[in-house]
Amino acid sequence: MESSSNSLLLTLMKIFRYIFYIAWRVWFYCWVLGTIIGALPVLIVVISTDKLYPYFFRVGRAWSRTILFVMGFKVKIEYEQEMEKGKSYMLSANHTSMIDIMVMFLTTKNPFVFVGKKELAKIPLFGSIYKRTCILVDRDNPQSRKAVFDEANKRLQSGLSVCIFPEGLVPDDESIVLAPFKNGAFRLAIEHQIPLIPMSFYDCKKRFSYNFFSGGPGVLRVKVHPFLETEGLTKKDIEPLKKQTFELIYKDLVLDQQKEKNG
Repeated sequence: MESSSNSLLLTLMKIFRYIFYIAWRVWFYCWVLGTIIGALPVLIVVISTDKLYPYFFRVGRAWSRTILFVMGFKVKIEYEQEMEKGKSYMLSANHTSMIDIMVMFLTTKNPFVFVGKKELAKIPLFGSIYKRTCILVDRDNPQSRKAVFDEANKRLQSGLSVCIFPEGLVPDDESIVLAPFKNGAFRLAIEHQIPLIPMSFYDCKKRFSYNFFSGGPGVLRVKVHPFLETEGLTKKDIEPLKKQTFELIYKDLVLDQQKEKNG
């Protein structure tokens, strides 16, 4: 009798947990869509010309802060080196979740532009804003990759920074700590002789992964590592810079996992 009661209790707990996950995820998508629709008149203005991009960036920061707050997230950022106002950087972090974009918006007040996959431009409403504010790349098209460098050059010359998640895509296998890096971020940083800023996003995968029935509110920790200078580096240094960045972030993520496991 007792065993049967325990089994029923466990089943009910599992059902309630699934209901929570469904409601929580629906809450997220409703807020994302609702805030975009609500801000549409402002967005139409600030994405109408590249000169107004810094204002779009402010809207993006406010939007990110709102979404993360209503989802029960609190972002804690540890800066091992501060960014200078008005200076351009290459921002690079591990990519684990759709909320990485929102977390990245909160890491700096220096306006930056994302380099992202072309496929996201097909999403209704969001895609229209995305393609006007991000640098789009078709990873299967060499001409597209060249266009990315041309567009990034234009943005950097206007005083913006650039953000690239060097893994390219979120790994399907969530057990992967860090997927291999692509060259784009490191080539751009060296070509434009701008500092590269490695970052560790510790909790985004745990709190809001692509697995629908997982996650939950809590703290999202970020570490902004010391900058990697590229002044004087050339194309032959792309691979060493990529390796240095990968090892820095990978070792930091593994160390954090070990600390969490040991309590």
